[in-house]
Order: sequence, then structure tokens, then C-alpha cells
Amino acid sequence: MASILTNQAAISALQTLRSIDNQMGNTQRQVSTGMRVETAADNAAYWSIATTMRSDNKAISAVGDALNLGVAKLDVAYTGIKAVVDVLSDFQTKLVAAKEPGVDAGKVQKELDQLKQQVVDISTSASFSGENWLSTNIADINDSDLNRVSMVSSFSRTESGVTLGKTDFQLSEVALFNSEGGGLLQADTRRLKTLGGVRIFDTYMDVNGQVHMSQTNLNRGTGPSNTISFSGPLTFAAGNKIEFDVIVDADNPADLPGPHNPGKLTHITIDRDMVDDVLPTQNGVVSNYTQYASLLSHALATSGSGASAGLISTYPSGTVLNAIVLRTTESSGLDGSALEIRNFSSDVGSGGLSDFLVYGTRGSAISLAFSPFEVYTDGDDPDGVSVTFRFNLNGAGSQTYEFDRPYVNKLLAKDTGKIETSAEMVTLLKSFMDNDWPNVIIEAPDANTISLRSDTAGDRLSGFKTSIGFTGMRVSIEPVPTQNFVDIDIVKNPEMLDRYIGYINVVTADIIDAGASLGALKTTLDMQTSMMMDLSNVIEKGVGRLVDADMDETSTRLKALQTQEQLAIQSLSIANSNSSGILSLFRS
Repeated sequence: MASILTNQAAISALQTLRSIDNQMGNTQRQVSTGMRVETAADNAAYWSIATTMRSDNKAISAVGDALNLGVAKLDVAYTGIKAVVDVLSDFQTKLVAAKEPGVDAGKVQKELDQLKQQVVDISTSASFSGENWLSTNIADINDSDLNRVSMVSSFSRTESGVTLGKTDFQLSEVALFNSEGGGLLQADTRRLKTLGGVRIFDTYMDVNGQVHMSQTNLNRGTGPSNTISFSGPLTFAAGNKIEFDVIVDADNPADLPGPHNPGKLTHITIDRDMVDDVLPTQNGVVSNYTQYASLLSHALATSGSGASAGLISTYPSGTVLNAIVLRTTESSGLDGSALEIRNFSSDVGSGGLSDFLVYGTRGSAISLAFSPFEVYTDGDDPDGVSVTFRFNLNGAGSQTYEFDRPYVNKLLAKDTGKIETSAEMVTLLKSFMDNDWPNVIIEAPDANTISLRSDTAGDRLSGFKTSIGFTGMRVSIEPVPTQNFVDIDIVKNPEMLDRYIGYINVVTADIIDAGASLGALKTTLDMQTSMMMDLSNVIEKGVGRLVDADMDETSTRLKALQTQEQLAIQSLSIANSNSSGILSLFRS
């Protein structure tokens, strides 16, 4: 159909040309930008993902920069540690040389002072970006919140948002000097002293630099004994006798409420026949204290009395003491500990023996001299210093107990880890001992004393059978140094030279451990840095796959569209030429 109002062919050709022009524009933009998805209109989903990942990649790059900064700080600190170890080696050499006879201690001290200053200078100069890990200014170097340095180590995006991973490091592990004390070359401020009286004495360092701590605080009961001096000689003829009663292991009324067990009674008779059995060459004559001790020992043993007689150990050998000791063996099966000679009679003389009564002591009570102490934090360990010990009563199976800073804080509703009063110490001990030892009474008679004793209602033992106290005491951070490096002076304190040498051995090992800690952390950060770089590259590739244009395909498409455009223009020209044919129909 031919129409002068509507040119269908031209309209179709124009639409084709417009479509080609649109595609031509998109393709030319991809060629010029290299991107298939440049705006949200190109592909909303891909544009959103690509935009987010580009943002993440920038953050990862920042994390990498932060990691490099952390590694730089580590390198500076490690370099300082390594230099200090070398100086300490020279320092120890000087100390050893000072032991040689004739060495001028004053000149050696001058060299030591120079080395000490060198260590201080190294520590103060080991700074990077305003941070110094070897010379710190921390109110409490052992407080894990105050001594912590955090370094950004990772980046992640989760459903809840963006998070940064951090690597923490405790400066207490490497700080050589701290303004408030506690550095590796300073006396450790975390001394737990006597653990509130649980151990007998505070830690101390001997002349070899070794730190000692008491591990046992045990009170033991003692058995009864009585010493007599021999008087004689004693001559036994036929019919002569010494007689007496032996009572062992009776209850002591002074220690226990009634009723009291009277003990085991055995009647003893010593006659001529017994003398001849024990002393066959003496013809019935007991002439000295060793012979009398043998005779009494035989009489007590063969009768099953539960008592014994013997000599006191002498030094040097051969010393004459003229003393005989009588004891109870506590083998009667009774709870008490006592020895009594009663109703003594003799027709040959006493030999020094007469009636007596002695009691053993109850070792089931102990008094602790309380002193306040603090359970400190400990580097990376969130639970802090741990204290372990065993408790035992009367030889029964001991129980092991352990407490740390969180335990103390929770028990006493604190955040300091401090046991400041005897009442708090009682609360601590009772918290883990009450269930295991219901018969042990723990109380604080006054502000300076803790008392532990067994209840006599359930424990009537006495003598060697009784004991109470603590063994196997351990503190996780001990031994701790008690010496300040800068205070070493062999002129003022020549008697401490061996102690100084031992001390340098101890702190050198601690500083080597500090270097190892830095090395381990550096390895971790290097791995994180490498991972961040790899991750950044992978993300960049992934974004490229989503939004980058395939230039081979795009350039080929552009050439095709240029050809289509030329053909569309020619088609439009042909369509517009149809009107000329219609005009020719109306020419005369």
C-alpha cells in the first residue's frame, strides 16, 4: 500500500537506526571505559556487588597498611631485644672476670655502669611511630587491659556488618623497663608473698640468683618421751625384782573433752632371769646406762606394752651422755598419745627410773600469719596467675586446690584480685575446703591470724598420728626476679657478686623468651599480610569478571554495529525515495 500520510518503510528503517545507535553508544562506552557494567542501570545486581567489593578491597588495603605498621613496630622492638641480649652477655663476662683475685672492682663497676646505660639507651630508643615496647609507661604492667597493644590483622563482612580482626600482644612480655616497675629488668611487682599465710615465708633469691619459695607448711604432732639418767650399778640376786606399770596412749584431758580413755596398761617385771637373758656375761649386774637401756627395751618389747627404751643419738660417736629415752610406739590402736610409769618398786635400786606421766601433742591445729596479697593478671592468660596447693589432715588423702584472679573476684565481689583481710582469707579457704573437710574449723581470731584445726568432736587423735597443713604449693609465675638491673653494684655489694651472676642468667633467659614471642608474633603478622595481598588480588579479579567488558567481543560488536548503521541509513534513504514515485503519477 502506498500512502502520502504514512511512510511505513521509513518508520521501520528509522526504528532500526535508532536501535543501532543505542547499541552503538553502549558499545562505544564499553570500549572507552573498559567496563561492561558502569552504572546501576547497566546491571543493578552486578553493580551493587562490584561497588561493595571495591569498598571492601580499599578496607583490605588499609588493613595491609596497618599490618605493615605493626610489623615495623615489631622489627624495632626485636632489634632492641637482640641488642640488649648481646650487651647482657658482655655484662655477665665482666661479672665473672670480677671474681678473679686481684681484679680492681671499681674499674669493673665503671664498665658495668656503661653497659647498664647502654641497655637503658637501647630501650628508650627502640621507638617507632611514637610507640616504645621496651620502655613503657604503664600504671600496672601486669594489668592485661592496660598493657595490651592491639594490631589490626584482618577484615571480614558478615550478615551483621563489617568487622575488623585484631591481634593482641601483652607488653609485659617484652617491656624491659616500666616507669611504675615490673619490667623484665626490674623487680617483678607480682610477688604473692606468703599467700595470706599459707606458706611460711615470702620468696627470696639466694647468692646464685635462684629464687626460692616455701612449698610446705605442715604442723605435725609429737609423741611423748621421758629421758632418765642412769644411777647404779644395779645388782640382781635371785628373787630381786624391779616392777612397775606402763600405761600408753591415754587421752589428754587438757586437749579433749571427756570421757577420756585411760590408755593401755601393762605390768612389767624385771628379775635375775631377764638380766641373765639380756646381759649373760654380767652375772646379774647392770653397770652402765647402755646396759640398763637394753634391759628396759627388752622388758617393754617382750611384754607388748607399746612402749620402748633407747639411747639418744650422740655426736661425735663415743660421747657419753648417760641418758636413756623412753617413748611410746603409738601401736596400741588407741587415739591418745601418752606414756606413764606408775607404781614403781625395786629392791635393787631405781637406776634412775621412777613414776612419771608425759603426753604427746596434737598436731591437728595450725596458725597462719596472715598478710594481704593480690592474685595478678598474667600476660595473655585471662585467668591470671594461678595458685595451687594440697591440704592434708592426719595423713588422710590430701586434696588439691587451685584458685586464680577470676575465682577471687567472683567470690569476694571484686575486680582487683586482692585478699585484703583475714576474714576474706577465711572465706577463700572455706570456699573450696568446707565440702572436703567438714571437720576442719577455719576462722580468723584476729586481723593478723588464720586458724585451722580439727573439731575434737570428730577427731580425738593425738601424737604422731596427727598433722595438718599445706604441701605442694605452686604459683604459676614463680620464681620471679627480685633484683633491679640498674642497681647492680659490685663495689657497694661485693658479697652479692655470685647473686648478680645468677640474676643475669635468669633475666637473659627471660629476654630471649621475649625475643621469641616477638618473632612468633611477626610470623603471624607476615602470614596475615600475605593473605591480605592475595585476598585483595582475588577480589579484584572477581569484580573484573562481573563488570569488565570483553574487549575482543566488544570491538567486534562495534564493527558489526557500524556496518548495520550504514545499512540502516541506506534503507532509510530508499524508504524516503518512494514518495518520488507517487509524485510521478500526477505529472501530465
